[in-house]
Amino acid sequence: MQPSEFDLSPLWISLKVSSVATVVTFLLGVTVAYRLVHYRGQWRSFLDGLLISPLILPPTVVGFILLQLFGQQGPIGQLLRALNTEIIFTWYAAAIAATVVTFPLMYRTALGAFEQIDGHLLQAARTLGASEAEIFWRISLPLALPGILAGATLAFARGLGEFGATLMLAGNIPGVTTTIPLAIYRAVEAGENQQAWFWSGVILSISLSAIAVINLWSFNRYSQRLVQRTHRYQSSDSIKRVFRSFWRSLKSPRSDFLKPVSHLIWEKKSRRSQHRFTAQSTHSGLSIELCKELPDFTLQVKFLADNQPLGILGASGSGKSMLLRCLAGTETPTAGQIILNGRILLDSQRGINVPSQDRRIGFIFQNYALFPHLTVAQNIAFGLPKTLVKSAIQQEVTHYLSRMGLTGLADRYPHQLSGGQQQRVALARALASQPEVLLLDEPFSALDTHLRSQLERELMTTLSTYSGVTLFVSHNMEEVYRIAQNLLVLEQGQAIAHGSKQEIFEHPKCASIAQLTGCKNFSRAIPVGTQQVQAIDWGCDLTVLEPIPERLSAIAIRAHQITFVPVPTALSPPVLSPLSSPNPSLNTFSCWLTATSETPHRMTLYLKLHHPPTHAGDYHLQAEVFKERWEQLKDQPLPWQVHLNPLRLNVLEA
Repeated sequence: MQPSEFDLSPLWISLKVSSVATVVTFLLGVTVAYRLVHYRGQWRSFLDGLLISPLILPPTVVGFILLQLFGQQGPIGQLLRALNTEIIFTWYAAAIAATVVTFPLMYRTALGAFEQIDGHLLQAARTLGASEAEIFWRISLPLALPGILAGATLAFARGLGEFGATLMLAGNIPGVTTTIPLAIYRAVEAGENQQAWFWSGVILSISLSAIAVINLWSFNRYSQRLVQRTHRYQSSDSIKRVFRSFWRSLKSPRSDFLKPVSHLIWEKKSRRSQHRFTAQSTHSGLSIELCKELPDFTLQVKFLADNQPLGILGASGSGKSMLLRCLAGTETPTAGQIILNGRILLDSQRGINVPSQDRRIGFIFQNYALFPHLTVAQNIAFGLPKTLVKSAIQQEVTHYLSRMGLTGLADRYPHQLSGGQQQRVALARALASQPEVLLLDEPFSALDTHLRSQLERELMTTLSTYSGVTLFVSHNMEEVYRIAQNLLVLEQGQAIAHGSKQEIFEHPKCASIAQLTGCKNFSRAIPVGTQQVQAIDWGCDLTVLEPIPERLSAIAIRAHQITFVPVPTALSPPVLSPLSSPNPSLNTFSCWLTATSETPHRMTLYLKLHHPPTHAGDYHLQAEVFKERWEQLKDQPLPWQVHLNPLRLNVLEA
């Protein structure tokens, strides 16, 4: 049978209905998904279930519900009758049915696409001064676009095949509401199998072709990496028209459904910004006093910072990164106050909470959070003032490319860079925004040892010319010691030490601080004299030079500060270093070697005092010596003489 022998109107009606439904679900699905992905309220699960219910319910049930709403006795139907308008049994009703049935596909696909976006990217954009609307258009939508377009294709194919709800609401009126599925149904009822096969082939061909095109498109774009495919779509006129249409719909005051998103993007920002720069203080530098309730503990800190880099040291999960996020404004403290160079960024009592966009705080994340769909130059330019002309932006970008040793990499994307280059780009991007505070959250954790050392030196050079406040977070004590002048030590959200690095490392007040700063040898201790303590776990009395605290808890010594005293002979009296105790026999004990552990340059020796060890785990102290010293020491007969210098012993409080 030739197609010309029967009416082709079902094809045009189906294409019209499915196209309208796809456009509407695209706009509504993306809008609702973007709104819900940021919603963490108690109604989230209920709303999600309600939105996907048309996908779960039988189409006839969906059609019946729609008929009750749009029918002559339904609330919407009565309203339409008052306006002399009829919806049911028209192609508009078919479009409404297709929209309701296909909406869950578009919504869930868009929601999944938005949820896959790394939250650090959005936080980075906020700290670079981007508004919520700018974040949506420049970050969220481009990154989620492949998934959104795939969802639109599935919605289009589902709209072509909609039958039950369409039959209930629009009927099966030839030339008016008869879509392809209804034409197949009519042909089967009439025994026209050849016609039914024809329409089945048409709808199958259209649906599979649409899915094949989107799969081919996705394959090609994934093979060229996410950054390249998004960049190409940014230059596509057709997608720009979709963006502009969606933008107009968001801003349109006539769109009641989209109004909540307009509030999300504009009114919420305005509400949070009502206290911007309304309060001033005379304090110069950074003053922080905040409290943040967390599931396992409460982060509670109070400190001042100036233009000397402040290192924040603590074990994993001690609250270091949360402190930075509270300072940057990406997390809201339970209570507190933050003052930066006279500007009150946060004051919970006065209701002041300046948004991230206006805090002028640069944030370098642990994973760098470079925007994958933007080039190096575009990443650096992201935080530049929007008022700059194009030539000024290019000049600034060129300056930071040269300053960070990135010349020639302007047109590359983050995935084409090494780890060290990515870190330089992240630092350049943060500095280009002219921040008053620079936050570095373990920036070297993902780098190898050689690159870490190289970039560490480069960072120190950069910070030497940076006039703002720098907070450097790490759990690597040596890294913090080299970069920072002052230290803040956190334990379970509490600041247990704050001061110069020399004072904290050389005179830790408690065992927690000593452990975090690298001390490995501890013993419970009790006082036995004005300058003597008994090391209970080491089985000896020790002379100390530090004042013994009233709440003495332990005594400690660092592994590299343990020395060995050679057995003196008549020809070779002991030679003492300037830091040796005046009496080499003081705090000197016999020891036996239990085990050793080797690193490229050092040896760790596990020592048992007073008596030979009985097993491999039987030891009192860990001593670290360079391999040159080990070569001299290893052939000496046991027992050796170990010296615990009173100048190096730390007495610790409970």
